[in-house]
Amino acid sequence: MEDLKKRKLEETVGNAEFSSLEHLRTLLEPLPKPQLVDLLARLGSQYPSIAEEIKSVASADPVNRKLFVRGLAWNTTSETLCAAFSVHGEIEEGAVIYDKATGKSRGYGFITYKHMESTKAALKAPSKIIEGRMAVCNLACEGLSGSSTTPDLAQRKLYIGGLSPDITSEVLLNFFGRYGDIEEGSVAYDKDTNESRGFGFVTYTTAEAAKKAIDDPDKTFGGRNIIVKLADSHRNKMMQAQVSPAIPSMPYPVAAGYPQPGKPHGGVAPVGYAYPQALGSYPASYPSPTTAHASYASQPQMPYPHQVIGKKDATGLHPITPAGMGGYPYYMAKQ
Repeated sequence: MEDLKKRKLEETVGNAEFSSLEHLRTLLEPLPKPQLVDLLARLGSQYPSIAEEIKSVASADPVNRKLFVRGLAWNTTSETLCAAFSVHGEIEEGAVIYDKATGKSRGYGFITYKHMESTKAALKAPSKIIEGRMAVCNLACEGLSGSSTTPDLAQRKLYIGGLSPDITSEVLLNFFGRYGDIEEGSVAYDKDTNESRGFGFVTYTTAEAAKKAIDDPDKTFGGRNIIVKLADSHRNKMMQAQVSPAIPSMPYPVAAGYPQPGKPHGGVAPVGYAYPQALGSYPASYPSPTTAHASYASQPQMPYPHQVIGKKDATGLHPITPAGMGGYPYYMAKQ
């Protein structure tokens, strides 16, 4: 009997050591994150106390409660932004971001809820009209990597050109909503004047809806003929237009005195041309051109094509100096 009690006591002590916080931490640390998430999810579903603990820890982290809101009007204030998102729950902090140099809105802001459930509710309807423009939100930790940057965005985002100045973002979205659900969209406004720039963008949730808008033969909106095409193709066109045009080909400048194509030689050596090539060949044993030039520089010059024929030298050739060649001789066998 005493042996049985002793064995149970040892098992209890052993289990206590095995389930100690430090020992459990040692077991959990090497496990990969997906496995830990799965383990905690299963435990939370089985034990309500663990589920509450998980919610409490997660809600304490602002990462799960902070939203990034883009597409705001330039005149939207922090108060207006908070009022628009307060429908989902109590807001801990909210602000529009302004440029430090100009003091103007940068078109985006942040909302931090007190409870994670409020953030989830806001994310279920990420697009909302604020002062006539569609603002879009996602978790701030995701930055711009939300749904609008999915791989098929190029097939869902449209450029709408030729808009009337009185077309607002809300009117634009209502008009193009006939083709399908819109993820985000807005008229482009000038930052300084807050007036329409005559174009806008619409991003559909599906590529099929975007294709319907493009294929619709009726391109009349607000009493004007508009342009509807993929925004990516418009961007590429704009980039090509910004590339400098090719430099036109220019004729290579030719110094005065050189023969022009299709024209006879003028008979005058180019200005500054002090060392022309020999017009004929000469024996390898004869002095170099430099030496020959020095030897015959003093010979009289006559207008071209007259020639000055010197005395016959040892090679049996006659030095000949054409006018305009600066006294530079070439050699020609006596005919």
